[in-house]
Amino acid sequence: MASILIVEDNATQATQIRLRLEHDGHSVLVADDGKQATLVLAETRPDIIITDLNMPEMDGLELVEYVRMHHSEIPVVLLTADGTEDTGVKALRKGATSYLPKSELGQSLIGTVSEIMDLIETRRSRNEVMESLIAAESTYVVPNDHRFAGQVISHLEEQLRTMNYSDDTGMVRISMALREAVANAIDHGNLELDSDLRDDDGSAYTELGRQRARQEPWMGRRVTVTSRVTPSQVRYTISDQGSGFDPSSLPDPLDPENLLRTHGRGLMLIRSFMDEVTHNAAGNEITMVKHRESLRNYVDSDSAGDSDSS
Repeated sequence: MASILIVEDNATQATQIRLRLEHDGHSVLVADDGKQATLVLAETRPDIIITDLNMPEMDGLELVEYVRMHHSEIPVVLLTADGTEDTGVKALRKGATSYLPKSELGQSLIGTVSEIMDLIETRRSRNEVMESLIAAESTYVVPNDHRFAGQVISHLEEQLRTMNYSDDTGMVRISMALREAVANAIDHGNLELDSDLRDDDGSAYTELGRQRARQEPWMGRRVTVTSRVTPSQVRYTISDQGSGFDPSSLPDPLDPENLLRTHGRGLMLIRSFMDEVTHNAAGNEITMVKHRESLRNYVDSDSAGDSDSS
């Protein structure tokens, strides 16, 4: 059964709703208005909030916005006296999970609470399963199509989010390294495009890439992206089917003399954002590793920097 916070300034209606919910086996708290509800939320975390729309101090829509901002995991059901569709749509846009006209409480309240609790239990079960996940491995075969490659990388980002791997900034850094590595595999690996073609306006580079993407032997080549995510690290291996190169010939992208060069910027980002970067001897495969602990350290140092500057 659920723990439910009722926010209702009409004592009679609050009692009616409380008795109906308690009769169904739920545990119920009551707050007189939105302002008092925020004080209750500072002390406890109900499973569901059921709030009236029109209240003094803080009305129902304001409370919905507050909960969405500070307690986004708690679903909110808004009760309306008028029952108009416009009010319901407004509530949903503000962040409510559902809305109910007060005239329909007798028929719909218990069913709505039951539906929301089913969703909450499903989410909790999913989180428990994810906490038991030791490793997630996946392999993708990508054509020489940057748009499709972007979709694959978005899927890998979602995998990291599912495992609560990092904050948004850390996720962006990993994704940028992935995008640069896959782009290099397509352009310089499979399509064998020379970086010197990017001089001037880069149109020669782009046009040759389009031509080779439609011609053999370049057209049939693929990029293989392998991902392994564990609680301690994420490892990506990106390989192409090109002729490769001598990895020892690469200039150091972190050397100050090379920082402003267009060529090698992708590798500079990769080495800056990932903890370990290695190439195979043939030069057609790169492996990148990011340790979870280094992500935490980045967030901690970033936060410290913010506090120092304030």
